[in-house]
Amino acid sequence: MSFWMSVLPQTPPRPPLPGDAEADVCIVGAGYTGLWTAYYLAVADPSLRIVVLEARTAGFGASGRNGGWCSALFPKSVPALDRAYGRERALALNAAMEATVDEVGRVAAAEGIDCDFAKGGTVVLARTPLQLERARHEADEAAGYGLDLRLLSAGEARERVGATGVLGGTYTPHCAAIQPAKLVRGLAEACERRGVRIHEQTPVTRIAPGRAETPHGTVRAPIVVRATEGFTPRLPGLRRAIAPVYSLMIATDPLPASFWSEAGLSDRETFTDHRHLIIYGQRTADDRLAFGGRGAPYHYGSAVEESFDLEPRVFAELRRVLGELFPALGDVPVAHAWGGPLGIARDWMASVGLDPATGLAWAGGYVGDGVGTTNLAGRTLADLIRRVDSDLVTLPWVGHRSPNWEPEPLRWLGVNASLRLMTAADTAEARTGRPSRRAALLGRLIGA
Repeated sequence: MSFWMSVLPQTPPRPPLPGDAEADVCIVGAGYTGLWTAYYLAVADPSLRIVVLEARTAGFGASGRNGGWCSALFPKSVPALDRAYGRERALALNAAMEATVDEVGRVAAAEGIDCDFAKGGTVVLARTPLQLERARHEADEAAGYGLDLRLLSAGEARERVGATGVLGGTYTPHCAAIQPAKLVRGLAEACERRGVRIHEQTPVTRIAPGRAETPHGTVRAPIVVRATEGFTPRLPGLRRAIAPVYSLMIATDPLPASFWSEAGLSDRETFTDHRHLIIYGQRTADDRLAFGGRGAPYHYGSAVEESFDLEPRVFAELRRVLGELFPALGDVPVAHAWGGPLGIARDWMASVGLDPATGLAWAGGYVGDGVGTTNLAGRTLADLIRRVDSDLVTLPWVGHRSPNWEPEPLRWLGVNASLRLMTAADTAEARTGRPSRRAALLGRLIGA
């Protein structure tokens, strides 16, 4: 159980599907994607019969255990989207993502969901000369597109995040720190208040046009939405659609004011740095440090098991890096450690869509940037399902089809080699002071 879930009152699961059922829309997965879709559909048309099926409990997956960054980040950068779809469409998607951060805050306030929403923005630290060079390049590139990303001096960056060795960084206001489990639980309750039926303990064994099959019965509906993200490979025919890659987190107990006087984060800015292997953190509403990163292995055959959530080596490395960033932590122990899979599409491109010929809809492939993106997905799916000709349905990710991942063992070799390459690139850059050509090559290969 994630720290986020562990601090909430423990409630019994909702009843499973009692048998065969009929619906107008059947949604598979009660994470952010499925619940946002159900919410916006129910708000727009209260007459719709909406059924959500969940294998465990609402928010059991990434929605209840992520880093709590409700950001405007999209897996593909604006320059990459520009190359693929043109400048106007790339900027339209970026603008939609920026607006999404405020939309999540609006709904949370309107529905009385106290998810510790604090829009303090994101600081990306530069702690080596090479990282500072990357920060400058990113800021210059953003300026060319008119994006709201500012280069920070060393003093400006340290004022926001009192980490060691800070040479500068970048700042964007388009991110809010949240308590993700509070958001997903509150969203599920908001859906139920509008008549959405959520059946937990109901694993879907097969999705087909017009129906979702479970051990408890079949739900028949003209529209079936797949909102399964990192668990997608468990469905027949979708083993290679998404690669489930693990992201792990740790959290401290609440830290004293003396620590925060040095560490900063007074506006609850989310933070990371310009290394290659992703790390991410936030100051929680109750003054803990919650910190996570990649590094856990991909498992052969896109396997997803609860035992994979715990990697002592990765937890130890996260604590080491956190102590390196904030030496004032001293020997403060890790109070909570958890993890789980997120979904990565073969081309690193999140997508959302509806096939009108089959009634099958989908959204996913968020590459860990799903807290905000799922909201945009839910609104977009609601428009697609209701055949509303909105600006959202013209965005470049709508209808995109990512290629399948390679068959095994190529998938296992490729994904794990990429993870090792990122770690090796950071080590080599620290040793040589020169940028990693291998990391640059990988970036080109995935179209970042």
